[in-house]
Formats: sequence, structure tokens, C-alpha cells
Amino acid sequence: METARNLPLLKDYQAYLRVEKGLRPLTCEAYDSDLKIFAEFIESRHGVLLTATQEDVSAFLEHLRHHGIDSRSSARKLSCLRGFYKWLLLDRRIHHDPTLNIESPKAWKVLPKSLAEVEVAAMLERAERSAEHPQARATALRDRAILELLYAGGLRVSEVTALGTSDLALDLGRAQVRGKGDKERIVPLGRTALEALETYLREGRPHLARISSAKKRGGAQQDATRLFLSIRGMPLTRQWVWHLVKTADSTASPHRLRHSCATHMVEHGADLRSVQLLLGHADISTTQVYTHLALGRLKAVVRAHHPRARRQFGPAEGAPTQAKTGSRGGLRLVTASTPPEESH
Repeated sequence: METARNLPLLKDYQAYLRVEKGLRPLTCEAYDSDLKIFAEFIESRHGVLLTATQEDVSAFLEHLRHHGIDSRSSARKLSCLRGFYKWLLLDRRIHHDPTLNIESPKAWKVLPKSLAEVEVAAMLERAERSAEHPQARATALRDRAILELLYAGGLRVSEVTALGTSDLALDLGRAQVRGKGDKERIVPLGRTALEALETYLREGRPHLARISSAKKRGGAQQDATRLFLSIRGMPLTRQWVWHLVKTADSTASPHRLRHSCATHMVEHGADLRSVQLLLGHADISTTQVYTHLALGRLKAVVRAHHPRARRQFGPAEGAPTQAKTGSRGGLRLVTASTPPEESH
């Protein structure tokens, strides 16, 4: 079968991604899934991965478009194919890259959604009140520490679940995080997050770790070095953390808290380079999307408070208006000469 001819090649590529590129298991799985979809399409055209042509790749992209796959997903699959065939070229298994001169599908730039500061504050305050309740204190302390960490450090959910107790340096106010591609970075943490982590480590985690130790004695293999443990002493999963955040706020998600962290920092004047280092973005162009969010807020502030803008959106012409000022709103924020109606 054609499938059997493709599988050894895919296994070799998976080994390359894991060992030489150092990609995380979830990333490797995503690449493997995309390549298998392309392999199935090639098989339907009576070919294999090694013999794919530019016509095959173009037909595959058209096939995705015809079946309603959005341009962002198609572009991701094409990027996966480019990496795969670049590896084949370097390994001298092929002599021509079929992805050359294939134009990537144009994708609409989707601005990341974030929560308002008051929404995040309300969610974290509810978690704090739950942590102070005498019942289920160990898990409540853990849940509060997770929510604070997601927002304070802008961590990805996989980075939170992979944290070990040795990754924390609370006396220095920071955590060492392993992100995409197994790249490490230092994430500074604020006072509230540090307090939540200290309380969890002192009063919550020891109880969960005792459960883990008891299971070890019973023969179960646990990883008690992980920072966050379940009620059964097991390391938490990404799905569990996602459920925790949705339970805390139905409109939130771990990644939305990450976006909220970056958005609120930019709104309060943080420079992009600092936000890039905090989030662990390899390219600052990924971080630049948050400038659009900040400009959107600035535009709303101008329309709401600038006297020349209020003539269109506020009181009738000639009516007196009172300008408001504040640390996060008002005329003091308006320093550019760009008209408020101009697109950003």
C-alpha cells in the first residue's frame, strides 16, 4: 500500500523534529497530522510524498479551500510542507522542492481577544476568596496560583503544566519557563502572583504531594517534581487547566489570559521588546499585534474625550463639553497629530 511507503519517511521526520530540532511533543504531533493529511491526498492522486510536484501542492491547497478550510490553517499546512521538503533536500532524498514558488494563502490578520482589566481583576478576586475558604483549601490555593501565574507571566498553558518546583525562584521574584522549541526564558512575577505561589507551596502543595508519595508506595509512577498536582497527586493536564479557567470565567481561556497580560502591559506603556521577552516570542513581529490593540483603545479614548472628536460622536455642535483627564484616559494620552477617524 502507498501508506506503508510513506510511514517510514514520516517516522524519520518525527525523529528529526524531536531530536535535532528539539520541538515539543504537541508540535511534532501537529506536524505529523498535517503531513498525513497531505500524504492521503497524494495517495488519492496515485503518488507518494517523495514524488510530490508543485502541481500536487497547488491542488492540495485548492482542495483545502474547496472544503472550507480557512486560509490561516492552509498557510500553516503549507509551512509544515515547506519544512518537510527542506529537510528532504538537506538529507538528499529529493532533488527538487515542490513547495517552491507556491504562494501562501492570504490570511486575515485576527487580533487576539483579551479580557478587560476589571474582568481579570474580578476573576482573580473570586479565586482569592475561594482560597481563603476553610474547605478544599489545598486545591483552591493551587487554582488561585495557576490563575495568577497565567495572567502575571503571560504563560502558555503547556508552560504552566510543565513547571517544576525547582523552576521557581520566589526570593528573586521570577520563574524559569520552557517554551516552544524547548527554549528557556526567565519570567519576572508580580507581588500578587508571588504571594499566591508562596501560600500554595507552603499550605497547599504539601498535602497534594503526600497523596503522590502514597501512590508511589502503592506502585503508581507519579512525577512529584511538578509544581502543580491534581487531587490524586498527578501532574495537571492542559485540558484540566483550560477547564479551570473556563470555570473561573466562562469568557476566558488560558490563551486569552496570556493576551490580556500583553495587552494590558502595552496599554500601560510597556515597550514591545519587553513584552516580546516576557511572552517568549521568537520574532517581534508576533508581538506587534498588541500595538494595534493599544491603538484601538487610544482611538476610542480620543473619540470619547477630545472636543473636536466629540462633535461627531457626542453632543451637538456648539454644546459645551468638559474634558476628562486621568492616568489611563483623557487628553493627556493624545500626543499624535493623526485624525481620530484615520484607520489604524
